[in-house]
This record gives sequence, C-alpha cells and structure tokens, in this order.
Amino acid sequence: MIESDPLPLVLTAYLVMAVVMGGLWVVQRRIRNAAVGDVGWCAGLIASVLWYASQAPVNAERIFLAVMLVTLYAGRLGHYILYDRIIGKEEDPRYQRLRKKWGASEQVNMFVYFQLQAAAVAAFSLPFLVVLWNPRIPSSLVEMLGLLIWGIAVAGEAKADRQLAHFRADPRNQGRVLREGLWKYSRHPNYFFEWLHWCSYIVMTLGASGWIYTWVGPIVMWIALVYVTGIPRTEEQARSSRYEEYKVYQATTNEFFPWFPRSQHEASSRP
Repeated sequence: MIESDPLPLVLTAYLVMAVVMGGLWVVQRRIRNAAVGDVGWCAGLIASVLWYASQAPVNAERIFLAVMLVTLYAGRLGHYILYDRIIGKEEDPRYQRLRKKWGASEQVNMFVYFQLQAAAVAAFSLPFLVVLWNPRIPSSLVEMLGLLIWGIAVAGEAKADRQLAHFRADPRNQGRVLREGLWKYSRHPNYFFEWLHWCSYIVMTLGASGWIYTWVGPIVMWIALVYVTGIPRTEEQARSSRYEEYKVYQATTNEFFPWFPRSQHEASSRP
C-alpha cells in the first residue's frame, strides 16, 4: 500500500468528476456532440493530479514531474479532440452510430457513458498517484527509461493524430484510407502509442510502493481500445464507408502493433 493511503483522494476526485460529467451530459444534449465528455476526461485527469499534488508529502521535483507528465499528455489530447471533433465539427460518426443504435434509450445510455468517464478519470489517475508518492528522487536509471518510453509514446500519438487530421482536411481524400506515415505500419498507430504511454508508468515506477496500481492504465486501456470503444467502432465505421479499400488495408497492415506491411500477394496467401 502507498504510504499514508492517499486512495481517499481518488474517491474525492471520482465524486467531483461524477458531478462534472453530469453537467457535461447536459451540454452534449444541447450541442449534440458527445466528444465534450472526452475533453472533460482530459481536463479531469489534469485537475485530479493537481489535487493529488497539493496533498502529496513528497519533494518538489516529484510533484513537478507528475504535473508535467499529466499536463503534456492530457493537455495535448484534450486540445486535439476539442479542435478536431468539437469546434465547428459534426459529432464523431462513432457517437452518431451509438445514438442511432440506442434509439429511445439514447440519453439514458449516454448518461451512463458519461458517468463511466468519471470512473475512468479516477482509474487512470492512479499511475500518476504512484509517481507522486514515490519517495525516490526522480533520477534513477529505471525512471529515465520509463520517461524515454513516455516521450516516444506521447510524440508518436501526437504525430499519428496530426497525420490523420491533415489527411481528413484534404477534400480529395474523401472516402479514402490513410496508408502513409505511421498509418502505413499500423491501422491504429494512435491507439498503439496511447496504450504504450500507459505502459511507461509501469517502468517509471518499478519498485515503488503501490506499483501494482500502475497496471490499471495499460490493462484497462488495452481492453477499451482493442475490444470495446476503440478499434471495433472505428473499423465498423471504416468498413461501412470505405469497404473495398479498407478490406485491402486490413489484409496488408497490422491492426495494433506497428510492423512492416505485407504485400497483397502475401496477404492473400495467409490462412
């Protein structure tokens, strides 16, 4: 257990976020764009870690490290979602499909979804809590390795997001599949680097008290991205709008882990 048991702080963060997400649920009813919950998740994660930092009995270097990590990660992601999916944009097709699927229960299910976002803030704040409550000065070799993985992951996700945004902004790419840059090696490089980012905290805090909590991030994110909200919904949308080209893309390119693409001949000969 982490010294002085800061987990009550997590409960406080969750309760506050449950109220905030309730408010954002009202907002999405008015603007018909559920992505406000995703931005709220990013802002809530930053606010939660700042709350933990204000209560942490550790050195200033570690507080600075935790706040820097969450601000750069969640701040960038929230900014991207805000400008790519909300301001001046129609709602993400994945959310549109959910609304259609839910029918008369749309708003009830959406409220539940937003409350799950509040729980997700609490769950994903745990790795930062371990970083904060780690008594070591943040300069060990293993921590430097974790920071290197973190930097690669956050930079990789940002690059994948920029490549996708640039591709979508060109009207000539309407109905086409992005198969260049990082998207040449994985059908979902942004998701891969998002998951890798959460893995970095496992390395970064190796040997620290409460280390087991850092596994929450990569495990929950893996399940969400690969089996629930990420890849399944994205690929369903892609197949419905770009079936033939996306079918080739699926056959030649890894779904998640980046690797060199297969030729169409190699893909067709696979069992």
